[in-house]
Amino acid sequence: MKTDDLVNLLSANLEAADRGKARRALAGALALGTAVAFGAMLALLGMRADALDLAPRVYIVMKLLFTLSVIVLATIFLIKFARPLAGRSRTLPLLMLPFAAIAIGAILSLLSAHSTTWDGMIFGKEWLNCLVSIPFFAVAPFAALVWALRKTAAPTDLGRAGAVVGLVAGGIGATAYVFHCPDDSLPFVAVWYGVTIALCTFIGAKLEPRLLRW
Repeated sequence: MKTDDLVNLLSANLEAADRGKARRALAGALALGTAVAFGAMLALLGMRADALDLAPRVYIVMKLLFTLSVIVLATIFLIKFARPLAGRSRTLPLLMLPFAAIAIGAILSLLSAHSTTWDGMIFGKEWLNCLVSIPFFAVAPFAALVWALRKTAAPTDLGRAGAVVGLVAGGIGATAYVFHCPDDSLPFVAVWYGVTIALCTFIGAKLEPRLLRW
């Protein structure tokens, strides 16, 4: 067979690539992972008893602004890194914005309170529960996102893609925990939510180059 004939044979009946397939798979993975994380939170911890009262709702919304901003920003970059040969971009400053904002709020909150109350503001009632629960609730969205990337995407910067997957999953785990969390101070949120989400990001960066290798 001549070279021209081979080329014509291989190029025959080509279908247009479905560029939205990866996005739809990631959206489905996000929905599934979020549902499982919330289900686990309700089954294992339950909603905070005063969640429907006005005062706690203000703090719940405050915490959700932080966790949801993490998820939204990280998801934008996850879609970018899901593509092969995605160009490197200065993601760190943008991804750090929610953490910087909550840290500034925490510092101002501490400065406005007496130093004798700082321990309570930072450690709250359930710091250890927070430290364990958020990574645990992040497992399902982490697994779902890895599956979606393996099936429909072809990331080449595996370390960075893995870190962003961990960041998204950590944000979802934290969002689920918000509805149980009885600790509402900004220093608590900045320290323990921030630490656990960062831990999920670190784990993602370490694990996913193996999980996503293709």
